[in-house]
Amino acid sequence: MNNSGSSVIRYSLSARILHWGMAALVFSMLFAGLLMVRSLEPWQPTLLSMHKSFGIIAFVAVVFRIAVRLMSAAPSLPAGLSGLQRLIARGSHLLLYVAMIVLPVSGYLMQNAAGRPLTFFGQFAMPPVLPTSLDTYGLLREVHGLMALGLMGLVLLHIAGALYHGWVRKDGVLQTMLSYRRDQH
Repeated sequence: MNNSGSSVIRYSLSARILHWGMAALVFSMLFAGLLMVRSLEPWQPTLLSMHKSFGIIAFVAVVFRIAVRLMSAAPSLPAGLSGLQRLIARGSHLLLYVAMIVLPVSGYLMQNAAGRPLTFFGQFAMPPVLPTSLDTYGLLREVHGLMALGLMGLVLLHIAGALYHGWVRKDGVLQTMLSYRRDQH
C-alpha cells in the first residue's frame, strides 16, 4: 500500500476530501452516540434515526475510501522512522479502517436483532439479515459500544501522531493530508 521511494508528496485530492469528510462524520457520529446513551430527552429518537442514516453513509464512504486508497499512490513515510514507528503507523491505520467498517455493520446488525427497521432518512428500509434475538442484540450492542470506544482511542492516537509529525518532527507527514507539502530538500 505504501510506495517506498515514491515521488508522491501528498495524498490525492479525492483521498484528502474523503479523509476530512469522514473525520467530520466520525466525530459527529461518536458525539451523537455518546449523547444517545447518556440521554432520555425528547430529541433522542430523532438523533437515533439520524445516527442510523449517517451510519449507512459512513459505511458507503469507508468502502469508497478504501477503494480510492488502494487505487492511488500514497506518500512514503519519512526515512528516519524506526521499524516500530512504521509498524505503529501502518497498524493504527489498518485498525482505523477495521473500526470504521465494524461500527456501521454492528449497528446495522444490532438493529436487525432488536427487530427495528433501519431506514435511510425515512426513504427506504435496509433489508434485515438477522432474526430478532434479545441475546444477539445485547452482544451486538456491546460490540458496537466497545468498537466506538476503540475508535475514539484510535482517533486520538491518530491526531497525536499527526501533530507529533507536524510540530515535533516537522518531517512533512502532516502536510501529506493537507493541501500542501513543503519540499524537504
